[in-house]
Amino acid sequence: MTIRVLLADDQALLRSAFKVLVDSESDMEVVGEASDGAEAVRLAKSERADVVLMDIRMPGTDGLAATRMISADPSLAHVRVVMLTTFEVDEYVVQSLRAGASGFLGKGAEPDELLGAIRVAAAGEALLSPVATKGLIAKFLAQGDGQDGDGPARGERLDALTGREREVLVQVAGGHSNDEIAERLEVSPLTVKTHVNRAMAKLGARDRAQLVVIAYESGLVRPRAE
Repeated sequence: MTIRVLLADDQALLRSAFKVLVDSESDMEVVGEASDGAEAVRLAKSERADVVLMDIRMPGTDGLAATRMISADPSLAHVRVVMLTTFEVDEYVVQSLRAGASGFLGKGAEPDELLGAIRVAAAGEALLSPVATKGLIAKFLAQGDGQDGDGPARGERLDALTGREREVLVQVAGGHSNDEIAERLEVSPLTVKTHVNRAMAKLGARDRAQLVVIAYESGLVRPRAE
C-alpha cells in the first residue's frame, strides 16, 4: 500500500525538497501541497491523505488550528499529522500533541528520520521524533497553565482502565515499544498491543502520542526532576 502524504508548509522551497525526498520512495507519494492550514484540511479530505507533514507556523490558519480541525473531523479519523518544528524544544510541541498530532519532527532532521516518521505515523505508532525524549514532553506539561481543563477529566477517565492497562500506559509514557513493554511485563507483544488499543479506546486517544500526553496530564506519570 502506498502512503499518501500531504505537505503543509508556507515555504515553497521546503515543500519542493520534501516532495523530491518522499516521491523517491517506492512506498509513498506526495498527493498534495498546502501553504496554509485551511488548505491542508481541505486537501486532506479531497486527496485522501494518510499522513500530513504540518508546519506549525503558517499565515492565516496555522498548523495547530488545522490539526485540531483534522482531529475533530470523523471523516479524517484515519489521517495522522506529524508536526514540523524549527526547534524541537519549541513551546508548541506539547500544544501540537494536545491538538491531536501523532508526533513532531525537527525540520533539521535527517532524510531517513523524516521518511521513518512518515512510515511510523502511517502505521499508527507515531510518538516522538528520534531526537526528542519523553523528558521534553514532561517538562512542557509540567509548565502547562492547566486552563484546558483536561487534566481532572482525564484523571477520572483513568478509572476505566484495568490495573494491567495502567501498567502498560506507564510504560508507553516512558517511550517504550510494544516489544520492550512485553519484555518488562513478561507478556507477549500481542497482549501489549491489545492493552494499548483498549487504553486508547477508553481514553479517546488517537494514538500513542495522545496516550503519553494523557498519562502526564492525569498525573499517572510525573515529570522527573532535572
